[in-house]
Amino acid sequence: MHETPTTDEPGWSERQRAVLEVVLGLLVEQGDRLTMTAVARRASCSKETLYKWFGDRDGLLIATVQWQAARVRVAPLDGPDLDLAALSERLEEYAANWLTVISSQTSIALNRVAIGQAAAAPALGAIVLEHGRFAMGRRLKPVLEAGRAAGLLSYDDTEAAFRSFFGLVARDVQIRLLLGEALGLDEATIRRDAAGAASQFLTLYGIPLQTAGQTGS
Repeated sequence: MHETPTTDEPGWSERQRAVLEVVLGLLVEQGDRLTMTAVARRASCSKETLYKWFGDRDGLLIATVQWQAARVRVAPLDGPDLDLAALSERLEEYAANWLTVISSQTSIALNRVAIGQAAAAPALGAIVLEHGRFAMGRRLKPVLEAGRAAGLLSYDDTEAAFRSFFGLVARDVQIRLLLGEALGLDEATIRRDAAGAASQFLTLYGIPLQTAGQTGS
């Protein structure tokens, strides 16, 4: 029986990561018509190997969701020298990574499969949430909490603050992409939008330096 990995970034081998990249490519081409046979053929491996590594088709999709979600990263942020510039940089980094991932053809295809199978296979939608949106929250929340501990942010509930930031970054971008609109999210646009989301979030939740007793740098 296939056991779902419990970490957000399982330790796949280079060969396993190559297979997951094949799956992402096939999802773009075939959507929910993806089969283990097609993956084995494209990846030049046996179906037996796929079953050994990932279990059934759902297990392979779980691993693919995790692999895609693991690309949204944010570096830790703590320590006595934490300042507003460092916090803003982390927020922009996270927002830019997230926008880059969701605007990729592979992410769009993966989400379309999950949405399309929501009624027949609700577990896949739950997996996308757990290893997508919820996993991203687990990565960013420590940054928000570090900012609050340093006197740079003021909020009562970390989840609510994360949802606010998530909304400022996402806006209506993801639904428009899923519906087929070509938004032209090049690197410069993503960077601009990420900086705007971080600035808006700090306007909402940031503590003025003179109030927080910070000198800035």
